[in-house]
Amino acid sequence: MLEIIHAAGWPIWLLVATSVLGLALIIERALSLRARLVFPPRLPEQVLELLRQKNSSPDAILRLAGNSPLGRVLAEVMINRDESHAHRLAAIEDVGKDVAHNLYRYLPALATIAVVAPLMGLFGTVVGMIEIFASYTPTGGDPAQLARGISIALYNTGFGIIIAIPALIFHRYYRSRVDHYLHKLEREASALNRMIERGAQP
Repeated sequence: MLEIIHAAGWPIWLLVATSVLGLALIIERALSLRARLVFPPRLPEQVLELLRQKNSSPDAILRLAGNSPLGRVLAEVMINRDESHAHRLAAIEDVGKDVAHNLYRYLPALATIAVVAPLMGLFGTVVGMIEIFASYTPTGGDPAQLARGISIALYNTGFGIIIAIPALIFHRYYRSRVDHYLHKLEREASALNRMIERGAQP
């Protein structure tokens, strides 16, 4: 591996740093976007129990809000249970935007890596081409420098593509997962809101 990095020249270190960052983002999102962390088991049933017991104490609401993204959304519904329908919907929408922002965190960076990595590879290719042209002199060419220029060009191009492909795949996958989570969060919040409205009706 070190021989490959040496043959690829100094531009490869930019790609190595980018690949490390991309891998860290992929692992972080894989851990943070686990379903049981976003939707803890039996949490909706616990919220319904709080609703039936009319338990809206600050401590219970704080525990619910700190539980998970789902808990935060449902806690907002509980906090505004005595407010008007329009006020409650506005509060749910506001907290939903904040939750969406947290779930989408780092995904733009992953998309940036997918775009930038091939450009970095192209930059390495240009550096390799410069090495190739520099190997030619009026008296002839230097085979060693010519071979090094070709190595720099090909290795950087290949590394850029290798980094970009998984970054793009995981970005699309995580974005689809977050969209699915947001749909479920909206559905759970709407269900709880409807139950509160039915309970408020005489």
